[in-house]
Amino acid sequence: MVEIAIYSIVVIAIAYSAFLWRMGRRDDVLHGEFIAPSSSSNPASTLDIEASLKSLLHTIERDLCESGN
Repeated sequence: MVEIAIYSIVVIAIAYSAFLWRMGRRDDVLHGEFIAPSSSSNPASTLDIEASLKSLLHTIERDLCESGN
C-alpha cells in the first residue's frame, strides 16, 4: 500500500513537470524554480494589454452602433 502511494506521488510529479514543460516553463522544470512570474516585473506589458482591450472595446461598440442603424 505504501508503494502505491509513493508511485502515485512520483507519477503526479512527472505529470506536473511534463505539464510545465509543455506550457513553456522549461526553466522552472530544469532549475526547479517553481515561482509564478510577478506582474510588477513588466508593467509595460500590462499597459499594452489595457490599450489593446480598450481599442477592441471601441471597435465592438462602433460595430454595434453601425449594425443598429
